[in-house]
Amino acid sequence: MQNRLPRSDALVLFGITGDLAKKKIFPALYRLAERDRLDMPIVGVARSAWNDKALCEHARDAIIAARGPVDDEVFARLASRLRLVGGDYNDGATFERLAAELSDIRRPTFYLAIPPVMFPVVVQHIAGVGLAQNGRVIVEKPFGRDLKSAIELDSILHEHFDERRIFRIDHYLGKESVENLLVFRFANSFFEPIWNRNNIASVQVTMAESFGVEGRGPFYDEVGAIRDVVQNHILQVVTLLAMEPPVDKDADALRDEKARVLKAMRPIDTSRIVRGQYVGYLDEPGVAPDSTTETFAALHLRIDSWRWAGVPFYVRAGKAMATTWLEAVVEFRAPPRMMFADAAVPQPHSNTIRFRLGQHDGVTFGLQAKRPGRELATRDVKVRVDFDDALGIRQDAYERLLDDAMDGEARRFARTDSVQEAWRIVQPALDQPSPLYQYERGSWGPPESQELIGHHHWHLPEDEE
Repeated sequence: MQNRLPRSDALVLFGITGDLAKKKIFPALYRLAERDRLDMPIVGVARSAWNDKALCEHARDAIIAARGPVDDEVFARLASRLRLVGGDYNDGATFERLAAELSDIRRPTFYLAIPPVMFPVVVQHIAGVGLAQNGRVIVEKPFGRDLKSAIELDSILHEHFDERRIFRIDHYLGKESVENLLVFRFANSFFEPIWNRNNIASVQVTMAESFGVEGRGPFYDEVGAIRDVVQNHILQVVTLLAMEPPVDKDADALRDEKARVLKAMRPIDTSRIVRGQYVGYLDEPGVAPDSTTETFAALHLRIDSWRWAGVPFYVRAGKAMATTWLEAVVEFRAPPRMMFADAAVPQPHSNTIRFRLGQHDGVTFGLQAKRPGRELATRDVKVRVDFDDALGIRQDAYERLLDDAMDGEARRFARTDSVQEAWRIVQPALDQPSPLYQYERGSWGPPESQELIGHHHWHLPEDEE
């Protein structure tokens, strides 16, 4: 079993005045303070010419914007721990001041909420003032732009931090609804006999967003849907659906099985990709007028394992679509006609399990029951469980991930081999981009995506089927 690191005694946030800190990190820190899980200094590092008071005011505004009124006592506990070290990331003096601020600290966690291009210089400066020796580092996605850059970034990090002290954040791994895929599969033993190629006809994962790039044009135009969500979020969901049971609850046992799924997955066949771009994307601020960046991608993935050989995994992700919706649908093989052989009686539909992973998360079973009347005919019925009703309020992803990293718990973080395997899988789509099709805002993407899925059909949200 992996030896867990002791809990950190300080959290250092690079980029503390940035958008990610405002929207996600400060609200998560407030919730940790609410649960008395912030018994350490929180030191921000930024170029902004602020003082500690200005930082606390910014933090309060961010928390109120995210969750409404704050508890003054809880916020006071958080504010008492906030410190700011100002300076340029390229200036060694900034890190000397940081080292002085951390003179009594033995196990700092460094959170790099900054552009990836700055990762190498910041890591090297951290090591240069002796702070990397017992520290650990949290790295935000994107972890590289392709396989080559991911390997180069890993090499730089591994010069100063061993693998067990590198925490690569994919916030989907911190979502309760996504992690529930793991528990749902392996804590309910009646699924295991049917969870294989003999019974499952196809698996679909959809990540749809009703909004466009929303002011992030310059960033998104350099990334696109495949880099932004397919290589990380969606492939992580696929691994949880397809993995074998871990031998124990140890972090590496879980991550071993996820890595095996990715290693068994073929590189994407570029003839089995449909890329799309919503009408109006070229008018977005910061987007190149001749951009060929995809805002939609649909792919056919194949896993060459004993459990999954021959089962198609269809994934799609897109912006400016009909609704915001995150779901995984497992479709079982259709039953034989047998007693429903009368031509006038429709054949029963395939059973499905729908994992709702976004808002209003839960699970829905698509079953067949007898239709009222003389004929022995069936109709669809749905058995739906809403996790908010069944389980109550759950922790936010960033709250869990920050707490885990400071605790040295690596289970919800991506390991280097999985990251590199994911890039290997999508690399052909980056090297040889497929044709780009236009689609209208508020649609389900380009019509050509239906050709990708053949005799199957793309599942829509429950209220639209």
